[in-house]
Amino acid sequence: KPMLSMLMTTEYAPAEERRELQRLVRCIAGNDRDALAELYRRTRPAVYGLALSYLRNAHDAQDLTQDVYVQVWDCAAQYRPTGSPMGWLLAVCRSLCLMRLRREERRTALSDEEWDAIPAQECGLDADERVLLQHALASLGDEERRIVLLHAVTGMKHREIAALLELPLPTVLSKYHRALKKMRSCLEGDDAR
Repeated sequence: KPMLSMLMTTEYAPAEERRELQRLVRCIAGNDRDALAELYRRTRPAVYGLALSYLRNAHDAQDLTQDVYVQVWDCAAQYRPTGSPMGWLLAVCRSLCLMRLRREERRTALSDEEWDAIPAQECGLDADERVLLQHALASLGDEERRIVLLHAVTGMKHREIAALLELPLPTVLSKYHRALKKMRSCLEGDDAR
């Protein structure tokens, strides 16, 4: 799969963070449960954010996030340390999300309590800002919202997002900029009231 091999070699995290995540994956391959707990602690917000952006239901996203780490436990020995452990985790997450969506074939809007399930400290926003941001995100299409969340919550670069979502880089960039424009006009519209 070219998408996966591209993703595995993307520069995602700072070098020391990458090395630490790689070390944890090696320990997990050796059946170290503490390493799995530490990997979960460090990477859960990004994995959950991606799952939520696909499934748009907090309960399903939490379930799927658990499934990702079960799969990591089962497949850690197959991970090749040439690439980004974060990219690998997000690729696992994305493929589980797509399988689930194909099974269910349903889409729902992100409700208030589901949005609130994104940990506040991950966003660094107060309650009012979260409400504004939620309102602005609601004005976006699914793909635009996913690109914005991936960039904002996981810190991924646009080319990494393009590889993960299997979209051309120019498409990701134009959707990202269009999304920001929509969000900006949505937020400025609120100020004008």
